[in-house]
Amino acid sequence: MSLYKETLDWMFSKLPMYQRIGAAAYRPGLEAMEALDVYLHYPHKNLKCIHVAGTNGKGSTAHMLASVLQEAGYKTGLYTSPHLLDFRERIKIDGSMISEVEVVDFIKKHKRYFEEKRISFFEMTVGMAFAYFEKQQVDFAIIEVGLGGRLDATNIINPILSVITNIGLDHTQFLGTTRAAIAAEKGGIIKEGTPVIIGEKDDETDTVFTTIAAQKRAPILFVNSSNSHFTSDLKGSYQKANIRTVVTALKQLNLKGITDQIIQQGFSKVALNTNLMGRWQYLSQAPNIIVDVGHNKEGLHHISAQLKGLTYRKLHLVMGFVKGRKVDELISLFPSKAKYYFCTPKLERGLPIEHFKEVLSVVNWDFNYFESVSIAFETAKAAATSSDLIVVCGSTFVVAEVLSYLKKTV
Repeated sequence: MSLYKETLDWMFSKLPMYQRIGAAAYRPGLEAMEALDVYLHYPHKNLKCIHVAGTNGKGSTAHMLASVLQEAGYKTGLYTSPHLLDFRERIKIDGSMISEVEVVDFIKKHKRYFEEKRISFFEMTVGMAFAYFEKQQVDFAIIEVGLGGRLDATNIINPILSVITNIGLDHTQFLGTTRAAIAAEKGGIIKEGTPVIIGEKDDETDTVFTTIAAQKRAPILFVNSSNSHFTSDLKGSYQKANIRTVVTALKQLNLKGITDQIIQQGFSKVALNTNLMGRWQYLSQAPNIIVDVGHNKEGLHHISAQLKGLTYRKLHLVMGFVKGRKVDELISLFPSKAKYYFCTPKLERGLPIEHFKEVLSVVNWDFNYFESVSIAFETAKAAATSSDLIVVCGSTFVVAEVLSYLKKTV
């Protein structure tokens, strides 16, 4: 076993991780992260950070920003979560993942502190990203919030710009049960005197943001909803809102070399420049196979809307969720004539097949149930003709398992 694999096994098994076990791993509060920051000698203070929060689109927005900055010649750090295939996807510079050696050395150097202080997986990873970006002297560091904003481990930074893409009802057990309450949590990334971009105007949340911004004396700018002339290689129609948000953010930054031509070049090469995966990503043709990490009501609504613009003979939906999702509500967003392949991702939070069967027992659609993602996916492929469409969605982890399975079978 390689040192890198041993290191990851220790990180994943010894420390609580929200994406693996859910609520039990959630530790609100910044005390441990602030103490870790002191221990690491405040690496983020030497970084020009752009902080990105929001219910949906924050990952795409962060990657788009990074791509444009890279096209303009800026050395750009990008911290995102979760990863799909390799932990190192979380920490990139100019699209290149942190090396295995860097990960191993960082954990080895600080392992005793992590164990003594019971530093969480996410706190440790954030610290690793900040230390690496400082060491590599990036020009800019784009930091995606993990969960919420106010109490997220990334929120120790003092960014040059804050971005909040949108607000939806997700992670309500942590962030609140109304969109206004969730906006207050995500608005926690608004810092004293630091401009903030709000991606979508909304009567229920606008007042929350303007109030926080006024208290912080932070200039606030709501993104204009009119269509942008910029286009992206990220093909989901839902990316139009993210494009508008990124353009507004770039105009606010007013950096040397960020021309409209550079912006378009950056938008056209997001996947190439940053190695982004899982956003309306085509894996093959005849049949077309698309994967998308959309997993909450808003995200799946966008996927459903996107499907209406496509032509196919039959739709095959490979879907799995994590616990806590309202399966019947989410399935109702999709066509009744599709063929469904429900499965459980391999993690403690994976929603069991029994729950699908119980909740959907009164619905007379073409539902099929599988204990594993790979079997569900292979069954869908076997059933599909060349003119059919297979879509994999419902959970980041279902998409990750399909991508991993395909990588192994190539």
